[in-house]
Amino acid sequence: MAAALQTNIRPVKVPATFRAVNKQSLAPFRARCAVASPGKKRYNITLLPGDGIGPEVVSIAKNVLQQAGSLEGVEFSFREMPIGGAALDLVGVPLPEETIAAATESDALLLGAIGGYKWDNNEKHLRPETGLLQIRAALKVFANLRPATVLPQLVDASTLKREVAEGVDLMVVRELTGGIYFGEPRGIKTNENGEEVGFNTEVYAAHEIDRIARVAFETARKRRGKLCSVDKANVLEASILWRKRVTALASEYPDVELSHMYVDNAAMQLVRDPKQFDTIVTNNIFGDILSDEASMITGSIGMLPSASLSDSGPGLFEPIHGSAPDIAGQDKANPLATILSAAMLLKYGLGEEKAAKRIEDAVLVALNNGFRTGDIYSAGTKLVGCKEMGEEVLKSVDSQVPASV
Repeated sequence: MAAALQTNIRPVKVPATFRAVNKQSLAPFRARCAVASPGKKRYNITLLPGDGIGPEVVSIAKNVLQQAGSLEGVEFSFREMPIGGAALDLVGVPLPEETIAAATESDALLLGAIGGYKWDNNEKHLRPETGLLQIRAALKVFANLRPATVLPQLVDASTLKREVAEGVDLMVVRELTGGIYFGEPRGIKTNENGEEVGFNTEVYAAHEIDRIARVAFETARKRRGKLCSVDKANVLEASILWRKRVTALASEYPDVELSHMYVDNAAMQLVRDPKQFDTIVTNNIFGDILSDEASMITGSIGMLPSASLSDSGPGLFEPIHGSAPDIAGQDKANPLATILSAAMLLKYGLGEEKAAKRIEDAVLVALNNGFRTGDIYSAGTKLVGCKEMGEEVLKSVDSQVPASV
């Protein structure tokens, strides 16, 4: 599916001047990555600030990532590349070839946000969001991991009652490159009665189901050992196969408790009793909807990170919030989702769990100390901007005392 998507949406050639500049900068980047300091590991990280508040939050997350890594014997070589609207303004396409090259050669990618009112009327192939589809295709990322955790410091920010929201800690594992979003045939045509008809195809091959299920089983194994597979097997043939394949794999993971749930019931249960869930695995469209629903349990999408992973190669890590052009450049953005995406980059992308834990603890310390951006502010806490929140997290990164939760 990823390969097909990449074929259908091809980046065009960019101006030679831009290509020359980036080719010149690529060589020293590779040289810096060749040798790490004695006793340290070195990783190449591609930064994709993107649009709106993206550059603000990525800049802060980069500093936190660098500090956490330095304390755990890890060095980074960063390279910033254009994507989305920023790339459209710079070179006329949402994903330049140079960005793809840098992405595929890196160890992980950190993305800010994509999109904005400025490009809303562009043709589909010249919309910022097309760049996101293209980078996913180029990296062949098929597994999207979205944690939804209600932190004790922010439980009152949830729209759910305290007793329902308190203690929620779940992970949605969404299949990202198959299903109805990419299935063929698709389109709009006129039928024999002269009426327009729109149609899409929900299709999954066994190997696509197996690979996302394995990611989910492994994720559940590292959490609390419970996996709920969400489908619509009482109606959809694609879901019948989905349930069959997931069930068959369960024997390989005897330490993981597998359950199944229809998607309509899952949507209801997420707001009725979200604490029953540990890890959820589901297809592309169901995962798109349920992960957004789960995110709002926490009270603010400004707190939530995500990871998109492939079988091999670099992963793509990003906050789930949008580009928020209405507050861009005003120091109002919440950088915590991007900072926590950097922690996921360390944990799931590089296997550097100690450095990831430093970042996670630092976020909790900043919250424990009462610092809040506008989206999570409440009476009795201190309202700060994007930069100051980042500075508070940065000061807490080198703390050796685990944050209280």
